[in-house]
Amino acid sequence: MFYPDEIIEEVRSRNDIVDVVSGYVKLQKKGGNHWACCPFHNEDTPSFSVNGNKQMFHCFGCGVSGNVYTFVMRYENFTFPEAVKMLAERAGVKLPEIEYTEEQKQKASRKARLMEVNKEAAKFFYYQLRSPRGTIGMQYLQKRQLTDETMKRFGLGYSGKTGMDLITYLRQKGFEDDLIKEAGLGVISERSGLMSQFWNRVMFPIQDINGKVIGFGGRVMGDGEPKYLNSPETPVFDKRRNLFGMNFARTARTGNIILCEGYMDVISMHQAGFTQAVASLGTAFTAEQANLLRRYTDNVLLAYDSDGAGVKAALRGIGILREAGLTGKVINMRPYKDPDEFMKALGKEAFQERIDQAENSFFFELRILQEQFDMKDPESKTKFHREIAKKLCTFREEVERDNYLQAAAEKYFIGVDNLRKLVLSYAAQTGDAKPVERPRTTGGQRNPAQEKAAKAQKILLTWITDDPKIYPKIKKYITVSDFTDETVQAVASRLFTDLDEGKFNPASIISTFEDEEQQRAAAEVFQTQLPQLSTKQEREKAFHDILLAVKKNSYEYFSARLGSDVNALTQALAGKKALETLAKTHISLD
Repeated sequence: MFYPDEIIEEVRSRNDIVDVVSGYVKLQKKGGNHWACCPFHNEDTPSFSVNGNKQMFHCFGCGVSGNVYTFVMRYENFTFPEAVKMLAERAGVKLPEIEYTEEQKQKASRKARLMEVNKEAAKFFYYQLRSPRGTIGMQYLQKRQLTDETMKRFGLGYSGKTGMDLITYLRQKGFEDDLIKEAGLGVISERSGLMSQFWNRVMFPIQDINGKVIGFGGRVMGDGEPKYLNSPETPVFDKRRNLFGMNFARTARTGNIILCEGYMDVISMHQAGFTQAVASLGTAFTAEQANLLRRYTDNVLLAYDSDGAGVKAALRGIGILREAGLTGKVINMRPYKDPDEFMKALGKEAFQERIDQAENSFFFELRILQEQFDMKDPESKTKFHREIAKKLCTFREEVERDNYLQAAAEKYFIGVDNLRKLVLSYAAQTGDAKPVERPRTTGGQRNPAQEKAAKAQKILLTWITDDPKIYPKIKKYITVSDFTDETVQAVASRLFTDLDEGKFNPASIISTFEDEEQQRAAAEVFQTQLPQLSTKQEREKAFHDILLAVKKNSYEYFSARLGSDVNALTQALAGKKALETLAKTHISLD
């Protein structure tokens, strides 16, 4: 949803960043700033700083910085509109109503009702488990060594002995039969009418990333079939785009997410403290689920069953993760079948060791592949080496492919040159292993001179925001066009406009960028390290040198474009004149 700039600024200004951040981490005031251990990376010494005057935060350890929107987006893994909505609710700011068509209103209303009936069903299951009628379910879960706290956290329940228990309850709550059916909570039987397919089952509510119940999984008590039964797809439940436990895992901040096969695996791992565990929803892992994971991490650890089916699922999952641009590793469960069994037998510390020793997905693929060949037979061994070459061709980036080639050659005692010849031979036959063409970033790759120029431009803007009274003294020498870095120029444009209008609010400038990466880049402009100098004379000389460097780069930038940019001549001439004047000018920092 698009929100007007004035609304975005009102929401930001009414959410003091110190108050918001202190709701997530414990801040301690030292000097003019508040400090804490960074919530975005592991550290023992506080390097995370919150500046109430600038309404910005910055971590001197990992480099992340921004305003209150950036913090909420990063901590909660929200999009920009989601962050605006959350902070608006916190501050009591009423956001503009979305204009819906009549059809859209009906659709939205129907979805809201489906969410309501799911929520009410979850309540029914929850209280059934804790009543005398749920004894069989409670005994099962206690036998699986789940604590009351864990059962409560995941909202676990019991469905009742018959298929009419849930239907009767929901009807009493005012839900129509067609809504119950559409929510996947009941099916029509010719003999009995509307009945719930969930009966005599321990129930696992499936929640979206915001913790709202969208469906259910049920484990039968006894020997009934199917053992596990999931809600069908509905307008609010898409199995391919959701993951069990993701509502908790998205804020785990462990640097990885563990992908399991079953609900009990996830629950057992969360109980042991591995709150980054998730599982697919009764279906094979999908590309859509990989894209969901990519919103929260770059590293996925596969904790699939150690049997044949689990290995096959892991191999398939590795391919999907690789296509999504995610790094995959495989956790060894042996001698146990799954994480639940492993955790009960060996405990948390042993599982953490397995995480630390997780196998690179490429070498996991090769290890499984090797089992198909007799390594004592030269012909079979050669075939295996050819298969390694084929696998290496799946890496489209030359540097990555060469790194894996050297590692594979060392691991399987193949000459590097011989393996490279096999790769080139196979690539020539199939057309594989071509260098990948990556989309260019805005402005392309910058050379060292451009990096140096951008740094000087950032230092100048940081200096101005630290001491705004400098701006009137230099405005006749410097213009927005002197900032040749695209992001820095956008920030300078807004900053200079605000200062000319008598306003000064760097945090509001960051909000003009909706993308978190753009916000981070914009925030960096205000967080560049200034020279640490003791005397006024030294500071004035350093400031003059920075100002001169920015102006000199601007002059050289436009001079280099005299043949291709019609405005370059005007800019270059003006820049040369200002540069000559500036070189002779003393600027006081008083």
